[in-house]
Amino acid sequence: NREELDKNATVMKTLCPEGEWVDYRGGKIHIRGYLDRFLFSQGQMEMQVGKLSGGEQSRLLLAKLMLKEANVLVLDEPTNDLDMATLSVLEECLTDFPGAVFLVTHDRYFLDQVATKILGFNAFKPETGKIMAFEGLGQWETWHNEQEAQAKIDAKKSKSGGGGAAAEAAKKQRKLSFNEQREFDGLEAKIHEAEELLEKLTTESQEP
Repeated sequence: NREELDKNATVMKTLCPEGEWVDYRGGKIHIRGYLDRFLFSQGQMEMQVGKLSGGEQSRLLLAKLMLKEANVLVLDEPTNDLDMATLSVLEECLTDFPGAVFLVTHDRYFLDQVATKILGFNAFKPETGKIMAFEGLGQWETWHNEQEAQAKIDAKKSKSGGGGAAAEAAKKQRKLSFNEQREFDGLEAKIHEAEELLEKLTTESQEP
C-alpha cells in the first residue's frame, strides 16, 4: 500500500532512518548496495518519495518489507499494478527468501517461477473443499480436468437412474493403443526437457 510511505521522506531515510547501514538477514549491508538490489540509482537516494513513480514506490515498499524479520510472508495478488522491472525484483526477492511464502495470484507465469508447491481446492462432490498438494500448475490442471470430467459422468449417471448401458459406456475408459501408450510413457521425459529449455531461455531473455 503506497499510502504507507511518507512522501516527504527521502528514499534513503525510508529504509535507513539512522546511519548508512541496514540489517538484512542477520548481516549489515550499506544502504547504497541495498538500494542497488531494487534498481535505485545513486541520484535517487536523497530524492523525496513523493517524486518517485508508482513503480518505484512499489519497489521501495518491497525493499522495506524485505528488511523486516520474518519466517513467513503472506502475499495476496502481489503482482497487481507492478511494472516489469518491479516484477523481476519481486520474483528475485521471493525466490531468495529463506522462509515460507503463501502466495495468492492470477499470474500464471509468476506462479510457475516462484512456487514450489501448489495447493488446489477440490470443487466437486463428494470432496468439495478438500485441499490437494501439487508440484506445479500443469499437474493441478490435469487433475482438475479429470475431476471435472468425472463429475459430468456422475451427473449423467444420476439423471439416468444410476444404471443402463449408456452410463456404463461413458464410465468405461478406452484402452490406449500401442503408439498412444508409448507416447504416454515418454511424456514425463519430454516435460522435463521442456522445463529445462524454458528455464534456459528465461535466463537468456533476462540478460542485458
